[in-house]
Amino acid sequence: MIQPPSLQSIQEARRRLGSAVRETPAWQWLGERVASLGPRDARIWLKLELFQHAGSFKVRGVLLAMQALADDARARGVTAVSAGNHAMAVAWAARAVGCHAKVVMPSNANPARVAAARALDAEVELVDDIQTAFARVEEIERSEGRTFVHPFEGEHMALGGGMLAFEFLRQVGQLDALLVPIGGGGLAAGVASAVKQLQPRCRVIGVEPTGADSMHQSFAAGCPQRIDRVATIADSLGAPMALPYSFALCRDHIDELVRVDDDELRAAMWLLFADAKLAVEPAGAAATAAMLQLHQRLAGQRIGLIVCGANVDAATFAECIQRGAPTG
Repeated sequence: MIQPPSLQSIQEARRRLGSAVRETPAWQWLGERVASLGPRDARIWLKLELFQHAGSFKVRGVLLAMQALADDARARGVTAVSAGNHAMAVAWAARAVGCHAKVVMPSNANPARVAAARALDAEVELVDDIQTAFARVEEIERSEGRTFVHPFEGEHMALGGGMLAFEFLRQVGQLDALLVPIGGGGLAAGVASAVKQLQPRCRVIGVEPTGADSMHQSFAAGCPQRIDRVATIADSLGAPMALPYSFALCRDHIDELVRVDDDELRAAMWLLFADAKLAVEPAGAAATAAMLQLHQRLAGQRIGLIVCGANVDAATFAECIQRGAPTG
C-alpha cells in the first residue's frame, strides 16, 4: 500500500513554499441561481484556486519539484508535457527558481495558453496530440538531460493537492462532501489523502470528464489504465492515462467517482459566471457540474467545490457560457 503524504509533510512543504504561492480564498456561494439549481438547503464553499499564480492549482506541486532540483539539474533545465495549465505552471516556476523550461503541448492546445507559456519564457514545442507529447518529452529528457516535471504523478504533486485541502478545511471548517476534479489524478490524490486524515467523515467525490475517464476505467480494472482518445472541452483534465502513485492514493481515499459531459460543464461555467461572477475554464467548472448532477443527494449538506483553474480565452469562454445558458 502506498502511504499518503502525512499532515506533517504537507505542513512542512507549505512552509518551504512560503510566500512564493498564494493562499487562495474560500468563498461561500450564496447566489439565488445556485439556490434554485443546486442542492436544496446546502451550504456551499468554493476554493478559488483560479487566483493562484499562473491561473491554476498546478503551481503548488510544480514549485515544490523545482525547489528540490540540485544545482546541476537546474542548470540543465526542465521539461514538461501539458495541454496548458501545467505548461504555464512549469514556465512560471522555472522562471521563479532561475532555470529554463521546454514544454511540449498538443497542437490543438488553446492558443492563449500556448502564448501564456511563451510569455513566461518557456520554449514551447507543438506536436500532434497529447499521446505524442508524452513520447516527445521522454526524448527531450534523454537527449538534453532535462528533468521531467510530471503533470500529475509523484509526491510533489500530491503534496501540492494536500496543502490546498489543508488550507481549504482550515478556512471553512467541517464539510460533509468535497468535490475535486480529476485529470491524471495528482490533485485529487493529494486532496483526498489530506481530507481523510483531517475529516475522515467528509465524503470525497472525484469528478472526471466523460471523454477523459481514465480514473473510472482504472478503478473498474483495479489498476492504472490508458485510454485511446481524449475528447472533452475540459482539455486540462485530458490525461490519457492513470499512473500507479496517484491511482493508488485516489483508490484508497476517494469515496466516489462521477462523470460530467461537455454540456454539463458548459452549464456549470454559465452558473459560475452568472451567479458567482467567475470566469473559469471548463475544468474549473467540473466540481460545480458534478454538484448540479448530484443535487438531490447533496441536499442540506456542507459542500466544498475546488475551482481548479481559469486559463481560457475570451472567445472560447463566451461560446461555452452562451451554449450553457438555460433556455426558456
